[in-house]
Amino acid sequence: MKTRKLGFDGPEVSAIGLGCMSFAGFFGPTDKVESFECLDAAQEHGITFLDTAELYGQGLSEELIGEYQQSRGHSFKIATKGGIVIGGKRGENDNSEAALRKALEGSLKRLKVEHVELYYIHRRDWSIEIEDVAETLAKFENEGKIGGFGFSEIAPSSLRRAHAVHPVTAVQNEYSLWTRYPELGMLQTCAELGVAFVPFSPVARAMLTDTFPDPSAFPDTDFRKNMPRFLEPNFSANCKLISRFRDFARSRGWSTTEVALAWILEQGEHLIPIPGTRSAAHLKEWVGATEINFSDEDRAEIERILPVGFAHGDRYSDEQIVGIERYC
Repeated sequence: MKTRKLGFDGPEVSAIGLGCMSFAGFFGPTDKVESFECLDAAQEHGITFLDTAELYGQGLSEELIGEYQQSRGHSFKIATKGGIVIGGKRGENDNSEAALRKALEGSLKRLKVEHVELYYIHRRDWSIEIEDVAETLAKFENEGKIGGFGFSEIAPSSLRRAHAVHPVTAVQNEYSLWTRYPELGMLQTCAELGVAFVPFSPVARAMLTDTFPDPSAFPDTDFRKNMPRFLEPNFSANCKLISRFRDFARSRGWSTTEVALAWILEQGEHLIPIPGTRSAAHLKEWVGATEINFSDEDRAEIERILPVGFAHGDRYSDEQIVGIERYC
């Protein structure tokens, strides 16, 4: 596994990280054995960077990671997130120093560590200026509790405001072949400022894989259930287009997931995608992405098959997009 820098002054981490949201059962039942097997596979294949959050299972994902590290004697570089009011109504966020300190202390306790490499604001609290939030996070950094800080789902203008107060380590927004809005300013702003860009859902919520998910089988806890792209007629239209992309990947001897991740890695050295899985088998399908080198013909064919804006339907429903900072 190749490595990349987590921000201008950050540590070296694996070029592909592991998103740990599914450890908390968001996409169906899971258990500790399965999660630990996935983390074993991550270690085996050189993945050193994990992404989790206080929100994931109300701390369950963090607890599993903490128990794994303690029992196995391994040490990942960890990013976690806070700022969403656990148990609050949708869109209720609290970025006050008191709330963030409490959230961070809880995360450190569950992870069984005294320090995490990266701490994100999961969602903005619009009642507090982002400059004030940056000052709070800088305090945590000076206290040695975090190595750096970042923001999830923000706009380039907000990044510039926060970065003017204290260097921001990373921004985490959705980005993949079917969600390309970060190309309208965020990728460029991160590169200019020396900020890592961490794409979540880089394989399009399991659409850019060798097997399509079945929306009719989604449990109620699976938030894809109400996403426009997974509702008909959008879902069938998206499957038809992505099937051609699968054929392309197969013709080159690659998995669909590997090609999707390799495409992201080509968009800039500051990008560190974090595909999520709880399955060791699924993880092994994409760890080879860092070894793929596209030809000009490959790049042209990918763009022909899945041109920018190809996806049918919005990435979130109106209810789900609450709290996300839109800029285009």
